[in-house]
Amino acid sequence: MPSSPRTGSSVSGPTRRNGMEKRVDRDWWKSLFDDLYLITDSRSVCDEGLTRKEVDLILELTGASKEWRILDLCGGQGRHALELARRGFCSVTVLDYSESLVSLGKEAARKEGISIHFVRGDARNTGLSDDSFDAVFILGNSFGYFLEEDDDRKVLSEAYRLLIPGGVFLLDVSSGDYVRENFRPLAWHEIGDDIVVCREREMRGDRVVTREVVLSKREGLLRDACYSIRLFGEEELNAIAREAGFRHIQTLSGLAFHEKKGDYGFMNSRIYLLGRK
Repeated sequence: MPSSPRTGSSVSGPTRRNGMEKRVDRDWWKSLFDDLYLITDSRSVCDEGLTRKEVDLILELTGASKEWRILDLCGGQGRHALELARRGFCSVTVLDYSESLVSLGKEAARKEGISIHFVRGDARNTGLSDDSFDAVFILGNSFGYFLEEDDDRKVLSEAYRLLIPGGVFLLDVSSGDYVRENFRPLAWHEIGDDIVVCREREMRGDRVVTREVVLSKREGLLRDACYSIRLFGEEELNAIAREAGFRHIQTLSGLAFHEKKGDYGFMNSRIYLLGRK
């Protein structure tokens, strides 16, 4: 397969761009995060060494103590929560919409004998009680999935509602500036001897629209889906966090955790935003 062309390549004409964007279901995130996602994105979401480094930074930034009640919002299979529990954190909750990932997280915790509360729910309206957590984390670029910007704001407002006064909020997203400056319209990688993941990307305003095709050499086509993720810069993140009510906001940018160079999509360069209620 040819190497990925840089921005400005003629691989995607206007007709194709329009067609790809139209294929994005507004609720694409309800179905994409399944067992196959843990294979296609395994270089990040199943890398225990990378997760440990991320948790090292999380603890350094937040100063979290082991008695804190922590919510991992949009936490998937709970990779960060599991690592926190391994380190002695005794009150960790994971909320995610994906029934598949929540089930896998529960099973992983059971096998390790770890106590974590897994909840399936919508981050915009969790149904959890006011002022019930010392810290709320949104990690691993799990923000910016909704087509309406107001829905992203609802997630931040919900995080604010759930925190105790003085509670800590931590948001980890892809650096929008990095994605724009290093944009690759095409990317692909192999997983083991069987799976090939191909991604075609287009910049559409403040969003990246992606078509993901997953092929098995033995079984054929496993996935052909489109999704759209909003990009954020530091100033915009600061602004929407302030709108949600957070104070004492700090940001760190340009953070990278993968040891090997490569195209890790939205996980290459990150912004961490820290705020308090």
